Amino acid sequence: MPLADRPLTEPHPSRLPPQHPHRERVLAAHAAALAAGQAGYPDPETGLFVLTAGFLARRGTCCGRGCRHCPYVAD
Repeated sequence: MPLADRPLTEPHPSRLPPQHPHRERVLAAHAAALAAGQAGYPDPETGLFVLTAGFLARRGTCCGRGCRHCPYVAD
């Protein structure tokens, strides 16, 4: 399955809308986890573990579960 045509640092707007109240904190946590090569990070709002786009891309396919940073969701 091909990756979407956007950087791994930018989630699809349907998964993390531009108006999301914690968007900047989420993107910062995601970027730090990506840079560290980690599989995910704790969500700043809920504390739930969220997989990074890098981890999901290495899996090679979309699981269809609506992941926030799914690198396969196309525009």
